[in-house]
Amino acid sequence: MPNTLFCFGTGFSARLVARKLRAEGWDIAGTTRSPDKFDALRAEGITPYQFDNDMPVANIAKALQGVTHVLVSTPPGGYGDPVLAHHRADLAALPAQTWIGYLSTTGVYGDRNGGVVDEDDDLLPSGKRGRRRVAAEKAWFDLGQRHDLCVQSFRLAGIYGPGRNALETVRSGRARRIVKEGQVFSRIHVEDIARTVLAAIARPHAGAAYNVCDDDAAPPQDVIAYACGLLGLDPPVEEPFETATLSPMAASFYEDNKRVDNSKIKRELGVELCYRDYQAGLQTLLDDILRKSKGITGEN
Repeated sequence: MPNTLFCFGTGFSARLVARKLRAEGWDIAGTTRSPDKFDALRAEGITPYQFDNDMPVANIAKALQGVTHVLVSTPPGGYGDPVLAHHRADLAALPAQTWIGYLSTTGVYGDRNGGVVDEDDDLLPSGKRGRRRVAAEKAWFDLGQRHDLCVQSFRLAGIYGPGRNALETVRSGRARRIVKEGQVFSRIHVEDIARTVLAAIARPHAGAAYNVCDDDAAPPQDVIAYACGLLGLDPPVEEPFETATLSPMAASFYEDNKRVDNSKIKRELGVELCYRDYQAGLQTLLDDILRKSKGITGEN
């Protein structure tokens, strides 16, 4: 019998994991908030189910029958983790050592004033979203310990990839260069998220948490400037963070300033990153855009 993955949330990162495992012969099922997306999931060989904060999966026993692995990418809300809120007992009934991967964020570490954090550091989240993530991680690990399930957490840095990157931001005219002195962010290409999750599935370690980021934490304004250079465009003028007009959500991303250590995924999981820094990632994304453009116009 093939392995079977069930995804609670089949978005940008989880969907790529699902595609890669599907290519290896796995059976895949996953949730979406809207039935309008069912056909798109079926086209990729994913059996679709509807799930939302206020809507549990119908006939969850059937949905989880034969499942060997679970991947959770749904974010927690003010009420806690939605999957556990609706389906804690159903997951607790899975066979012993069933693998469960939880996609968390590096926001659990909070602000370190530019310092380095690794998985052994205390979790000191700065804002509401970070605190919710810490609570959700704790709840998932607790589920694993209580019911002999192999729960692992993946603390993801800022995610980018095809259709979701600085090149697209520049091309859409939405790019800004907000400068906050000493501010750096860690990032990760979605391809390397999938690579890390697959490596963890191959080397399961109950209770493990992994930082998933590239090797180069960098100021956000530098990434925009590099993307502009690749596209042959002048970068937007720099705006001091202190006087920039930002939404509360956008401003919240500047609350935390840290460099995230990714050595554990290399040491324990043997991960070799496809894109060690944003320059390599953006260059490859641009090459893909140009290649597709030539294909559309019939050029060789």
